[in-house]
Amino acid sequence: MYWEHYGFNEPPFALTPNPAFLFLSSPHQEAFAHLLFAIENRAGFIELSGEVGTGKTTIVRTLLNQLDPEIYRTALIFNPTLTPIGLLKEVCTELGVSGAGDEMHELHQALNRFLLEENGAGRTVVLVIDEAQNLSVQVLEQIRLISNLETERSKLIQIVLVGQPELRALLARQDLRQLDQRITVRYHLKAMGSADTGEYIRHRIRFAAGGREPLHFSAGAVQRIYRFSGGLPRLINGVCDRALLLSYTRETYEVTPAMAALAIADLRKDVHRPVVSRRVAAWGGGGIALCAVALALVLFPASREPIAQHPEKVGGQAAAAKKVATAAVAAPVAPASPVAKGAPAPVVTAKDSPLSRDAALAGLGSLSEDENLVSALNAVLAEWRAPAMSPSEAKGGNLKALARRRGLTATRVTGGIDAVARLDAPALLHVPLPHGGSRLLALTELGKETVTVVPAIGGRSVLTRDELAAIWSGGATFLWKDFHGITTNGKGVEKTEKVTLLQGLLQGAGCYEGTPDGTMGPKTVEAIALFQRREGLAVDGKVAGQTLILLYRRAGGFFPPGVARKEGKPSSAPARTDAGGAAQRAHRGEQIA
Repeated sequence: MYWEHYGFNEPPFALTPNPAFLFLSSPHQEAFAHLLFAIENRAGFIELSGEVGTGKTTIVRTLLNQLDPEIYRTALIFNPTLTPIGLLKEVCTELGVSGAGDEMHELHQALNRFLLEENGAGRTVVLVIDEAQNLSVQVLEQIRLISNLETERSKLIQIVLVGQPELRALLARQDLRQLDQRITVRYHLKAMGSADTGEYIRHRIRFAAGGREPLHFSAGAVQRIYRFSGGLPRLINGVCDRALLLSYTRETYEVTPAMAALAIADLRKDVHRPVVSRRVAAWGGGGIALCAVALALVLFPASREPIAQHPEKVGGQAAAAKKVATAAVAAPVAPASPVAKGAPAPVVTAKDSPLSRDAALAGLGSLSEDENLVSALNAVLAEWRAPAMSPSEAKGGNLKALARRRGLTATRVTGGIDAVARLDAPALLHVPLPHGGSRLLALTELGKETVTVVPAIGGRSVLTRDELAAIWSGGATFLWKDFHGITTNGKGVEKTEKVTLLQGLLQGAGCYEGTPDGTMGPKTVEAIALFQRREGLAVDGKVAGQTLILLYRRAGGFFPPGVARKEGKPSSAPARTDAGGAAQRAHRGEQIA
């Protein structure tokens, strides 16, 4: 087997779904944000749609696996041919409802009792129905009736309808308007773009090989695969599997464009692929209708197309993704520290080996800028579950550009350890060297007396605060995400949508009253200024840098696990900070020059 030859622990492009290979691209994180927002806020109805092969089922299965069974009761239905009473029986069976009976009325009563009991115990019931585009109108009407089970304050059951684009057309029918109007959160998955396709391939190879890259796909090969697949993971997997087999038979460690072309030709014998225009492919292959591949391959990334009935709810939807950062799903594996040379750095305490300032700086200075950048930046990217950076990217790269490729923003801040502690997030500390230049230290954990850093210095990954202060006087870069793209340029409807999202954030932070209207008028500017005054920021009524970072925090933002070590909790546990009555975590800082 080729995967054994290259030292893979398992086939990187296996023909069976495996959520452990989940590729957490930024759009994928936002998909989780939409779903978690709706579930946590008991929105009632959620619609998740997407073309064949975009990874809808994998997303919802992974989501259900991450929901705490002490807080949630879940059911997944994937038989679209059920009758109305058959659906109700299936739901009751999946949820473990006792005494349901066989009649429609008895089933409804038993389900209602169960939902009331779970609600009284503080638990949320989640029902996911896959392949929903094949449901009959009668079954969809039954689903609507199930959604009627509610209290005066909230829905008793959260229903997620998952299906192909035909689901959207089905729900738009006049006779289903009552159901369609109840869907408060919609999310449509699209195919990946060219850059994500390359990162997706690298991610699966590295995960299957335990963090190593025993072989790679050339840039030309990736482009050929992308043009053929349109960015659909299912087709990418099929081509890559064949390409690796070719590489194995030729005893090479690189997949060339010619080999990718042969793999594509082989796959075309099995799969009919509609012609994709260059323009559509450049946009990530959205809207491509593909015949199903006989082999059920695991699917993941998607691009974002949120549609919300209530914009005031969208403003805080990124908060729902706070669980994703700590979810037990596979994340890109960051390369080992160059100091460690492929092996974990030994944890040595200050008592065992006090570290002098000169020794620490000499240790950092012994690393090349590229080695240092790869080691430190990947430590922070791993906290974000973002694709790791390869050594080749480090050459001539800068933090701002490297972050942007992963959907993140690099923000340079000033201040010492107290400022970093207040932000409670992984940071890249800028350490000046005695003879010029500087190096980076990734701060991944912060205790009362110690800090954990990458790369390790002098064999030490844990330093005392005094040891850190001896080499670092302040200055750091945080990576964060403008979840709603508020700082990006927009005109017309797009600009109105961005302002509406901004108003939703301000509303979540308690600085904007009324219904968001998408108008950047005096009321919105005044709300921004009010927020800035509360946070002790320079008051200019503008949203950028520090203001927006803090606004995402106060309104509910999605950030990596906190670095502050909490007493009585494992050091890897996510840190939470109550601000304005809401539990959130975030970054704070000045915009990078």
